[in-house]
Amino acid sequence: MLETRTARVALVGDRSPHVRSHTRIPHLIETLRAHDGLALDAYWMATDDVPDTGVEGFDGVWVLPGTPYRSEAGALSALRTARERGIPLLGTCGGFQHALLEYARHVCGLAGASNAETMPDAGQQIVVPLACSLVGHEGVVLVEPGSRVERILGTERSVERYHCAYGMNASYADTLRAHGMRFTGHDDQGEIRVAELPEHPFYLVTLFQPELAGDGDLCHPIVRACAAAAVAHAARGATV
Repeated sequence: MLETRTARVALVGDRSPHVRSHTRIPHLIETLRAHDGLALDAYWMATDDVPDTGVEGFDGVWVLPGTPYRSEAGALSALRTARERGIPLLGTCGGFQHALLEYARHVCGLAGASNAETMPDAGQQIVVPLACSLVGHEGVVLVEPGSRVERILGTERSVERYHCAYGMNASYADTLRAHGMRFTGHDDQGEIRVAELPEHPFYLVTLFQPELAGDGDLCHPIVRACAAAAVAHAARGATV
C-alpha cells in the first residue's frame, strides 16, 4: 500500500513582521490547502540556521525576500542544495538575487562573484543597484514563449509587484547563459526579471514578488506551481 505524506517546504529567510511578503506567507499556505488542494507543511528557516539543519529532507525550498540576510552563506547553501538535488525551488526578490550569485560561484566558476548590497566595493558584482528602484512599484514582465514561466502564467505579458532596489548585472548574463541558465522574463526595457533552469524539475526565480499579488485569497500561479511541484516531489519520495 502506498503511503502518502504531506509535502515539506522550507521557507528560507529571516522572518520579520516588517517584511510584507513574510506576513502574507501563512495565509497563502492555507489558501493552497483550502482552495487548491495542495497540502504543505511549511517550516521557516533563518538563513543562519541553514548550515546546521540543511534543506536536504524537504520537498520544496522557497528563498524569500528580506535582504541583507543574516547569513549570505546560509541562503547560498539552501539554493545550492535545491539546485544540485533536484528539489523544487522558488526564489523571489532576494532569492532571485542570491540564486544568480550561487550559480555564478558554483557553476560558472566565478569564485569572487559578489553582491553590491553587502559588498559595495567588491569586484565581479553579479547583483547591483537598479537604475531605478522598484521598491513599492508594479511593472510589466514579458516572458519567453515556451518557457516554464510562460506555461505557468498562460500569457506572455504580466504586471507584477516589486519591492527591491537591486537586480542582475547584465554584463554577466552571457556567462550564466553559457552554463545553462535561461533568462525567460524581462521588463519592457529588456532588464532581466526571471531566470530558470530547464533541466531542473522546478527551478524558477523572479525579481518580482508573486506572493504580493492580489489580496491573498487566491495564490499567484507561480506560487501555486511551486507548491504543486513540492507535492509531486513528496509523492515520488513516498514509501511503499
